[in-house]
Amino acid sequence: MTRRGLLLPSAFVLGALAVLLALGTWQIERKTWKEALIAAMDQRLAAEPADLPAPQAWPSLTQDGAEFRRVRVRVDFGGGDALVYTSGSPLRDDVKAPGYFVFSAGRLPGGERIVVNRGYVRDKTYPVQSGVQEIVGYLRWPEASPLFVTDYDASAGVFYVRDHRLMARQRGWGDVAPFYIEQEAPVPPGGVPHPANLRVNLPNNHLQYALTWYGLALVLVGVFAAWLLRRRAPAGSP
Repeated sequence: MTRRGLLLPSAFVLGALAVLLALGTWQIERKTWKEALIAAMDQRLAAEPADLPAPQAWPSLTQDGAEFRRVRVRVDFGGGDALVYTSGSPLRDDVKAPGYFVFSAGRLPGGERIVVNRGYVRDKTYPVQSGVQEIVGYLRWPEASPLFVTDYDASAGVFYVRDHRLMARQRGWGDVAPFYIEQEAPVPPGGVPHPANLRVNLPNNHLQYALTWYGLALVLVGVFAAWLLRRRAPAGSP
């Protein structure tokens, strides 16, 4: 085969090899990121709860730097609720069946509005919380909207994404803190809604994925090398 005849197959193989190596390297980077995330979560979830940062500090809080911190705060409930459908949670081992998380609006002693995920319920029947309560929980940031699922079903009154800002707009709660609090304690009488301790249970299969991509790259090189040898072998050779 002439050099010109090798140009197109070689270009294709080099392009595919570059993609496979890039995917393997990306998985290694994801592994490093996931391990750092798990370490940070372990540290924050095990720490003693601190007072909720003052409202003046809220703009400086970031998801990477503050999510899953344990805080304590006094909340005056009574601003209304929103139900978020859930079929399970990787951070909670008490959610065994489809149900809802109850997000409740409240106010801090200074008048600022805040939203609390009070816990899990199996159906839409649960005690409404009102009045002042001191709670312990975790700082959480809103999750991104799913690509192929609606954020909010107005006819059913159910949300499908844990985005307290969306709930505030739909429920007329006004301006709320950039984060919400996932309640850990106290557990209400009867245990409904049911708050829970969060646990680190994030999958970390990135090394396996990286080895798969690198392995495919190695196979590609081997197949191409074998193909070249066969093409260059003299006619009639076995």
